[in-house]
Amino acid sequence: MNISTIETSPKEEIKHYQEGRLRELLEYLGAHSKFYKDVFEKYAIDPGKIRRLEDLTLIPPTTKDQLQQRNEDFICVPRNKIVDYITTSGTLGDPVTFAMTDGDLDRLAYNESLSLACADGSPDDIYQLMTTIDRRFMAGLAYFLGVRKLGAGIIRVGNGMPELQWDTINRIHPTTFITVPSFLLRLIKYAEEHGIDYRNTSITKAVCIGEPLRNYDFSLTTLAKKIKEKWDIHLYSTYASTEMSTAFTECKFGAGGHHHPELIIVEFLDENDKPVNEDEPGEITITTLGVEGIPLLRFKTGDVCYHYTEPCQCGRTAMRLGPVIGRKKQMIKYKGTTLYPPALYDILDNIEHIDNYVVEVYTNDIGTDEILIRAGCKSPSKDFEKKIKDHFRAKLRVAPQISFESEEAINRIRYPEGSRKAVSFIDHRKEMTKGKG
Repeated sequence: MNISTIETSPKEEIKHYQEGRLRELLEYLGAHSKFYKDVFEKYAIDPGKIRRLEDLTLIPPTTKDQLQQRNEDFICVPRNKIVDYITTSGTLGDPVTFAMTDGDLDRLAYNESLSLACADGSPDDIYQLMTTIDRRFMAGLAYFLGVRKLGAGIIRVGNGMPELQWDTINRIHPTTFITVPSFLLRLIKYAEEHGIDYRNTSITKAVCIGEPLRNYDFSLTTLAKKIKEKWDIHLYSTYASTEMSTAFTECKFGAGGHHHPELIIVEFLDENDKPVNEDEPGEITITTLGVEGIPLLRFKTGDVCYHYTEPCQCGRTAMRLGPVIGRKKQMIKYKGTTLYPPALYDILDNIEHIDNYVVEVYTNDIGTDEILIRAGCKSPSKDFEKKIKDHFRAKLRVAPQISFESEEAINRIRYPEGSRKAVSFIDHRKEMTKGKG
């Protein structure tokens, strides 16, 4: 396993290194970013006086709304330096375009090679890429570049198509999947229906994106348990976003996603944009290092998690990112209880005879949050509805509304045409607020 030297250095050395890179970034932004020039001027900030990581609190955070509304003003290079255009998935708003230079693609490859090495990857591996590499999507491209940088092999199969996935496994004998974890259950189901001995293949591990594998205490989610019960391959969780162009990936000890301090500075902020303690959840706020096209300074991702600073058993000393508890904008206040969608998913994944589901949230007539679970089910009944609600009450103390529909109808909602990700959560609250205005 190849570990970057900075990731095993003493914390003081990591901090000193990052502060040097931060000063380089501030100089770059002051020279090339219209958005950050305006910020420095508006708040009378002298970038040359930001010398330590602690000084970052003197700069107001950057929000997703600002990135959406002033997208062009964040670009720091002329058009003839842009070699690839990428857009975010737009899960919580309008998609944002990211301009990638040659250097940015090299950085992306380096990041992903570090992350794959973290997940016990080596040049001897062959990766089966089960995410899209087209549709202006960063993830598939990042993995392709990272595997190439790692010196391993890769097969670009794309998402879906269980028959083609199994044909690829049988023909080329890959060692590792790169996939959304719930798709592994579809792959297993297809294998069982077609007499494929899936437990005796070349596959030993899966690098998983898009869905949580662990709860905040690092125990496996119901989804991860279901996969492991059927197919005992090693599952590695990874967290990343287009905005940060950096991934946080678990090592074999499964105690959080590892920070690559040469690529990104990370803060964890409370509701008032103040740093939280290690035993408190905070919003992941990032400052990118080494990005040329659209570098970001104190960008609030909207994702909330815990962080850990003690050294990992793998030898890395840099910070680790805990599993994401939820997204701030997706927080639900339901009958006096604060919830995030992953808590609902974990319960639904644990109930037999629910084939698939979508969680919808809307504002009711008295102005409070309401939850509707649209569940795909072959044999709905009042007794089954009561059983589902009892599960929710036992775990969360509250029970949402339930609507039974066909598996096909739910799949049409979950996989809308043109979407790059499966849809599990639909938030109608903004729509209803707009309608009342």
